[in-house]
Amino acid sequence: MPDPLDLLVIGECVADIVRLPDGDVHVHPGGSPANVAHGLARLGHAVTLLTQLGPDDRGRLIRSHLTEAGVEVRTDGSAAPTPSAVVTLDREGRAAYAFEIAWTLAPVAPERPPHHVHTGSIATVTDPGAATVLAAVESLRTFATVSYDPNVRPALMGDHDAAVRRVEHCVALSDVVRASDEDLEWLYPGEEPETVARRWLGRGPAVVLVTRGGDGALAVLPGGRVTVDAFATDVVDTVGAGDAFMSGTLHALAAHGLLGPDGRERLRTADRSTVADVLRHAAACAAVTVARAGANPPDAAELRAALARDRSRRRDTPGPAVRHP
Repeated sequence: MPDPLDLLVIGECVADIVRLPDGDVHVHPGGSPANVAHGLARLGHAVTLLTQLGPDDRGRLIRSHLTEAGVEVRTDGSAAPTPSAVVTLDREGRAAYAFEIAWTLAPVAPERPPHHVHTGSIATVTDPGAATVLAAVESLRTFATVSYDPNVRPALMGDHDAAVRRVEHCVALSDVVRASDEDLEWLYPGEEPETVARRWLGRGPAVVLVTRGGDGALAVLPGGRVTVDAFATDVVDTVGAGDAFMSGTLHALAAHGLLGPDGRERLRTADRSTVADVLRHAAACAAVTVARAGANPPDAAELRAALARDRSRRRDTPGPAVRHP
């Protein structure tokens, strides 16, 4: 059962306007932090999203989507239009993005102290709102664990060197970091993802996770590394896959008692078997999400079913799905 931790997600909501290869267009609620909050609520957690939503049809769509899942939505009262992203999918389900986004988040005090804070993506690199986000994280991390996902969007990152500095600052504030291999290639062209992950680990996090699409995921922690294969699934589209992975990560970390002020030190000494279990939960969440349209993460029952299917598959397939080199 999910723990009673209060989880706070700070970041943007975005209306994803998805253009399919056959010419059809669909509008889905999105935005990386909003997707993480939605995924956590679907898994049974108490989660608040601090964000901006415009008084428009897209804002109402997103708010309804989040609250129906159980997310408590708080805003700063801004009347700016709800941000949007045009997502063009190729015939393999890969997504390319074009954005219309303003991020001007003003300070909003939490109604109650959270046990864990998650942030990332556009919210941490787009001024003036990014300054509000970073100030909040710096204040809250004194009594809450922190997770971060840069979720790089090159068109919105601005000057490359400045973006790298900001990402590294966020990494240093965090206990758990996830990045895709594509994120790391943009930030550090030509470097091996594991090399970057190990360097980031030295900046302060307890664990750095690297997702590699169909090649699975890697966790780097002080005690070594753990890898997990991607779950077998038929890909419909990849929208929200990384966010579902992040939700699954936090869900499993919470179940192991590794979030919150009492979990920080345990997280730093987590063994590889525990991290492997976290990776399996995260990979299962991503697999369910990519098998259907839009950022549509699993609920707790769907996650259990995906894990059971994978256990059955691994019993029937020689060789380990999780490795501890």
